Amino acid sequence: MATTAKVAHNEHRKKLVKKHAAKRAELKAVILNAAIPPEEREAAARRLRKMPRNSSAVRVRNRCELTGRPRGYFRKFGLSRLALRDLALQGYLPGVIKASW
Repeated sequence: MATTAKVAHNEHRKKLVKKHAAKRAELKAVILNAAIPPEEREAAARRLRKMPRNSSAVRVRNRCELTGRPRGYFRKFGLSRLALRDLALQGYLPGVIKASW
């Protein structure tokens, strides 16, 4: 089980990403547009660098919804491998069965 502080910090990052997503996308579009003069592109890059670091989507960590575990995460279920296995064996995940061959 992850500490509640780590989980809360990650939730705060998710909120910042959502809040600043439109502005970041707008600045990135300006930076990547070759038709815009270099001075304006550089100014957009400076404004992007001044934004909070945690508003970048790559800083959000995928964590298990039940335990907060950051590793062994399955995107399809939003769970870690351990929680996925427990729920699958208990029959709480429809369509998921233990493999045997």
